[in-house]
Amino acid sequence: MPKPKVGLAMGGGAARGVAHIGVLTVLEKEGIPVDLIAGTSVGAAVGSLYARGKNAGLIKEKVIELSRRRLTQFIDPALPRTGLIKGKKFSDLLVSLLGGNIKFSDLLIPFACTATDIDTGEAVVLDRGSVVEAVRASISLPGIFTTVKRRGRNLVDGGLTNPVPVSLAREMGADFVIAVNVIPGVLDRTHQSIERSTKSTREPNILHVLVQSIHIGTYSLVRSGLERADVVIEPDVVHIGAGDYHHARECIKQGELAARKAMPEIKSRLGA
Repeated sequence: MPKPKVGLAMGGGAARGVAHIGVLTVLEKEGIPVDLIAGTSVGAAVGSLYARGKNAGLIKEKVIELSRRRLTQFIDPALPRTGLIKGKKFSDLLVSLLGGNIKFSDLLIPFACTATDIDTGEAVVLDRGSVVEAVRASISLPGIFTTVKRRGRNLVDGGLTNPVPVSLAREMGADFVIAVNVIPGVLDRTHQSIERSTKSTREPNILHVLVQSIHIGTYSLVRSGLERADVVIEPDVVHIGAGDYHHARECIKQGELAARKAMPEIKSRLGA
């Protein structure tokens, strides 16, 4: 009997999405094959790096090193037309991490990511052409990053329409889908808000407000999408803020812990 094709669906979540690296690290160590990857937003960024080199350890090292630098180094302000940040510095960073402005056909693992057409509200699958341009579109948080013009469409963050792209992994041919969700639930968010109110009276920054708004608005999409997965991994990252990229090491650790917890079920269902 042929082995099932394993697909990994990695969702959005801003800084919390760094936990995807921890999940990949454990899957790699445990010998669980990743035959294809579907990513949204930060899940697309991490997924593209893994699809390029299949080396979670190297991604972990690079991201921890980057987290020690100030986030402002990667911000290039734009005239406020479709967003506050041009995103060119992010694209340049991704080019350096990928080893060039590569195409989807150059990747070692089949990879696709999602974006949203801001004019029609349609989900858009990106799986050809420039990987960097596709990922840049997938992470384009409305109001923060400028939109990406691609084939006549104005594209923004894929999290608006497919926050954890299990359906895309199925469309790509996955028989067995492992979904990684780092978007906290409503109850988790409420608990977090209560905790924060007792610790600090600081107002949330604009990134936190926008990311949380998207998460609140798309949470029903998250849950319905996860129902189609065979195994769901949900790292405990509710205490990490949307812009807390300096907590990369903690996020990765939580991803590793959650993946180890799910490993018996994954191995049992795959017959590994």
